[in-house]
Amino acid sequence: MASLLLSSIIGDPLTRTSIQPFYTVRHKLASQRGFECKPNHFVVVSKRRLSGLEEAMLINRAVEQGKVENPGKLRKRPRLRPGKVRPRLPVPDHIIRPPYVNSSSLPELANEPQIHDAEGIECMRASCELAARVLEHAGTLVKPSVTTDEIDKAVHKMIIDAGAYPSPLGYGGFPKSVCTSVNECLCHGIPDSRQLQHGDIINIDVTVYLNGYHGDTSRTFLCGDVDEEAKRLVKVKFHSPS
Repeated sequence: MASLLLSSIIGDPLTRTSIQPFYTVRHKLASQRGFECKPNHFVVVSKRRLSGLEEAMLINRAVEQGKVENPGKLRKRPRLRPGKVRPRLPVPDHIIRPPYVNSSSLPELANEPQIHDAEGIECMRASCELAARVLEHAGTLVKPSVTTDEIDKAVHKMIIDAGAYPSPLGYGGFPKSVCTSVNECLCHGIPDSRQLQHGDIINIDVTVYLNGYHGDTSRTFLCGDVDEEAKRLVKVKFHSPS
């Protein structure tokens, strides 16, 4: 027997290698798992069992091709598209740089735990306090039509004005001074010319290098009118342990 493709979204296994539309089945047959097929269209599966990744790819492709409608509570957003990445911003010569700058190699991790004296701890505290202030300022810039490149410029200026170096800049070849990860971009997103839109969520990851110590912090912000599911995701993550 053929089985409905989208029934697998809550755990039923798929055994399918290709998508085929049928034209004689009423669209209510597809509604049992929260999805509805357009009139006279539904999708069946057969043969080989698919992996979870293959299932997700087939479901996404069916939605994109219009063969399956996404219900209102599972609102489909446009896929994130990269914008233009502008050249890296300059840093004054007097600002101390981390040792990895101008190298394509990542720094090696220490094999032994590092124990810092009181002076080192105060330097760490200063760098972390600066990172926190920069992050708060960056969050105020999150609005529809603002580009992540504009956020990068503001972060860069605030960091160098404080006499610090933006740690991401030049780390393993990273071209920007802050990481901006929008929607499905999981982490370490590169700021570009894309404008933020209503409903976006954006994680801003700020790291500064001050007096030989890095201060690192990040937070996810809401842009404009955001749906309840995204709000709940951000709230739970904010209150969860790192």
